[in-house]
Amino acid sequence: MPGKNLSRDEAQQRASILAVDGYQVRLDVTSAPDQAAGTFRSTTTVTFRCSQPGADTFLDLLAPAVRSVTLNGRALDPATAYDGARVHVDGLAAENVLTVEADCAYSRTGEGLHRFVDPVDGETYLYTHYEPADARRVFANFEQPDLKAPFTFTVTAPAAWDVWSNAPHENVIAEGDARTWEFAPTKPISTYLTAVVVGPYHVARDHYRRELADGTALEIPLSAMCRRSLAPHFDADEILGVTKLGLDFFHEQFDYPYPFGKYDQAFVPEYNIGAMENPGCVTFREEFVFRSKVTDAAYEGRANVILHEMAHMWFGDLVTMRWWDDLWLKESFADFMGSYGLIGARTRYSSAWVTFANQRKAWAYRQDQFPTTHPITADIRDLEDAKLNFDGITYAKGASVLKQLVAYVGSEAFFEGARRYFKRHAFGNTELGDLLEVLEETSGRDLKAWAAAWLQTSGVNALTPQVTTDSEGRITELAVLQDGEVARPHRIAVGLYDRDADGALVRTGRIELDVTGTRTVAAEAVGLPRPALVLLNDDDLTYCKVRFDEESLETLRTGLGDIHDDPSLPGTGQEGPDRPIGLARALAWSAVWNLTRDGLMPARDYVALVLRFAGQEGNIGVLQSLHAQAKTAVDLYADPAWRGEGGRLLADGALRELREAVPGSDHQLAWARFLAQTAGGAEHLGLVRGLLSGSARIDGLEVDQELRWSLWLALAASGQAADEELAAELDADNTASGKRHYTQCLAARPTAEAKAAAWSAVIDSDELPSALVEANTAGFSIPAQRDLTALYAAPYFKLLERIWAERTIEIAMRIVGGFFPIAQTDEQTLAEADAWLAGHPGAAPALRRLVLERRDDLARALRAQACDRA
Repeated sequence: MPGKNLSRDEAQQRASILAVDGYQVRLDVTSAPDQAAGTFRSTTTVTFRCSQPGADTFLDLLAPAVRSVTLNGRALDPATAYDGARVHVDGLAAENVLTVEADCAYSRTGEGLHRFVDPVDGETYLYTHYEPADARRVFANFEQPDLKAPFTFTVTAPAAWDVWSNAPHENVIAEGDARTWEFAPTKPISTYLTAVVVGPYHVARDHYRRELADGTALEIPLSAMCRRSLAPHFDADEILGVTKLGLDFFHEQFDYPYPFGKYDQAFVPEYNIGAMENPGCVTFREEFVFRSKVTDAAYEGRANVILHEMAHMWFGDLVTMRWWDDLWLKESFADFMGSYGLIGARTRYSSAWVTFANQRKAWAYRQDQFPTTHPITADIRDLEDAKLNFDGITYAKGASVLKQLVAYVGSEAFFEGARRYFKRHAFGNTELGDLLEVLEETSGRDLKAWAAAWLQTSGVNALTPQVTTDSEGRITELAVLQDGEVARPHRIAVGLYDRDADGALVRTGRIELDVTGTRTVAAEAVGLPRPALVLLNDDDLTYCKVRFDEESLETLRTGLGDIHDDPSLPGTGQEGPDRPIGLARALAWSAVWNLTRDGLMPARDYVALVLRFAGQEGNIGVLQSLHAQAKTAVDLYADPAWRGEGGRLLADGALRELREAVPGSDHQLAWARFLAQTAGGAEHLGLVRGLLSGSARIDGLEVDQELRWSLWLALAASGQAADEELAAELDADNTASGKRHYTQCLAARPTAEAKAAAWSAVIDSDELPSALVEANTAGFSIPAQRDLTALYAAPYFKLLERIWAERTIEIAMRIVGGFFPIAQTDEQTLAEADAWLAGHPGAAPALRRLVLERRDDLARALRAQACDRA
């Protein structure tokens, strides 16, 4: 498979004959402040061995120009050696030294070496991002995870700038207007894990020290950095505090000292993902630096990501998957450890498992029901496949399955297996069997059947209770029915809930059992009084969709918000102090949302539940999920004839709850944002404008900059924001965030001209960074404006292959997903999607996958609408 892609077969062949001893990479980015300069100088010298002297091979490189290629002192002609994606070399010796000098391109798409100019002060910032295979945009290399090697970086940059990389710097040499930073060699790591961060960053420093069992001390210098203009908002003490708690926790659990020396954390602009686990130099999206008031859910989310990336230092960096088939060996573990660590590290975020059950699993359930779903251990044929597999299966389903595995083998056996895994495979590469081997050793269980059922099959099971009672209302049988293509083993808890004297729904009984096959009987339930609510998978031990019997569902319709599982309340029948408050209610919310998505509960019924009970929801993260899901229910899943009424009901509910919320609380802020998302009538929009102008006030509500942009978006989408008003707001907030919000507001205006401008900005030019591509597509695709965007459906399908061929995969993915005409939710659009798929069987598999998934979202919306009409 020639070109920019790389197949698994090619990677395996290359690894079979090569072993890499080390890289020396020299980068000269002194041209970066000059925005007219599109390239920087990159020189790579790689030392490697070949087990078949005389063979040929290639290095991966994406660069505008190659200046020279030298193999073992022999100069090769770049015109013939370099084909635009690969540097081909032949006549290899047993031991080789290869040097490639190239002009590589600064990036505006977040792939490779990204360059950003801060509109606040004009300062320029650089950072790298590579996963899965964009190190080749910065230096020539063997771009596959199993050819690990030590890397020695040397970076020449403007004298006023600082430079960070994976290893500590050993020397800084001043050279006129520049300084050259020489870094120590790294430990053996994969190419995609290398990193360089360059610029006038604001830096906070700290230090971590730990006494080790052998009597020595582990010293880890810590730093956290962001752009200078964000420094007033940078809560580095909180970030570094979570970091130190995490280092304590992972050392206790993993019994393997952090192996990468220092621990830098850079919060960088226009980042395409949440964060990246570059050893010693972790990068995060700078939206985690909060410019305005955010809810506690945002702080919890950031802490989760900090621990997620830290877990990667062991799961992924120290021990790395051989090929992207086993991507789960790092991402599933890190996703699990992010939530597990928030509790285990004794952070203040005690509801981490509630967030996991309600939010992370929702991502997994959605992904696992696409026609493109795949096993957790996936079949990754090439790099394009790999790029798309950073998905809800690899992250959230994998983490859910690991949670089930911990319940299955026990936490001590699980972590002892991890300890042996790190020691046995340190700085190496592994596959599924390597992990199962140590877990079988520590647990004494044969995990092959478990792995076959959970890791090597796809799809989600639904578990449904079947309850029969006698004439006195006592249970004669409680069975759990399992459906799905594969009947998996589930360790679950069955919660039995009844009303207490105060009317709360509390757990009065708990039965733990192994569900096997299509029908499992819970023998312990026989003779118990029939409860008001039977909640399967209570405590969220397994990965499944939960269904209800009719009596339990009716209980939820009238009392979902009455579920109480606070173990501190007397008489609630809860077992154990570690049960997260609100978990049972979060599981119930998750279950009714899945019923709605599956077309088994009318969208208007789900909206009614949210309007009735969301105001009682104590967990702010769950509340924010309910807001997003209720909006989706109205926009996509409701009968089109009811959408207008549904939208008004949501806006009225948001306004009511906003006025009743505790002043200054997170809940008040969440309801204010939800009002901005739903406002449409004169009363709602009048309040929005009043809050912006200051003529209206809600006690305790601070209308700060981020909330102002949310309110302006509401006015823009309603056609009530003049161009000069939006321009004035941008003048007041001339920042990267301000530019992104302003762009979305312009695209959200309900005019044909606004839609045409947003479409053209993205389709007709490749100059926009991914953040502004996303802002344009978000504003363009407002569901309520489907009449304006309908005429773009046909052009969308016509340009897909061109976009995929011409744009980087990151930008192409955003365009394909962002402009898909999901808001049309009609049979004609579904037919157009089907026609494109039928007519383009030879399109890139990754492109077809994206279109198939969006097509499935559309078909699901049509099924849900049919349910709502009925």
